[in-house]
Amino acid sequence: MRGLFKRQFTFILYGFVFWLPVVILLYILFLLFSNAESIGKAILSGVLPKALVYPGFGIILLILIVYFTGFILKSTRVGAILSKVPVLGLFFGQGEIITINRLLHMQPCLFLLSPTCISYGWILSEEKVQIGEEQAGFSLISVFYPGVPTLVSGSVLAIRKDAIMKLGNSSTEVIDLLLYAFRSPPCLKYLPWEDESPKAFEERSKFFGLKQNQA
Repeated sequence: MRGLFKRQFTFILYGFVFWLPVVILLYILFLLFSNAESIGKAILSGVLPKALVYPGFGIILLILIVYFTGFILKSTRVGAILSKVPVLGLFFGQGEIITINRLLHMQPCLFLLSPTCISYGWILSEEKVQIGEEQAGFSLISVFYPGVPTLVSGSVLAIRKDAIMKLGNSSTEVIDLLLYAFRSPPCLKYLPWEDESPKAFEERSKFFGLKQNQA
């Protein structure tokens, strides 16, 4: 019974995370466009004589405000700063957009955020490293580090390959864990890299909480 309740609550939380920014955006658009002329005239009347405020100037002013706001958000660091704010960050994502559907089709992982802190993320790509004319003996992995509770706003981190542990768990299980562990999988399944030997995998696993005698 308790498990059924947690499952239903997770569905409600997923729906809330999706609809909240949509409703806020629609509400703001409705307020702007239904009262554009009166809002614009009120602003202009504060700086110009009423005789100079002609019909249509209010709408033009609001269009200019929206345009220059978009210009500032896209051309300065203001948008990047706002993109890190939970929920609000959904409106100010920079570059390619991360969605829940995209996360569901990506490889989940753990990574060492610090020597004593392990975090969840999703693997985006692997980048080869070259030092001078020589190929380096390590690769860097681009990892999406999600913010909670929005998940789709976060950061992209470049992390050494040996500091990342691929997970055999589904993205759905990891998302459930990130949503304050409303539903947890029976266990976390560690996976080796394709070119990693069993011994190297065992040694590396120790940094992710496994004992030396565990495979």
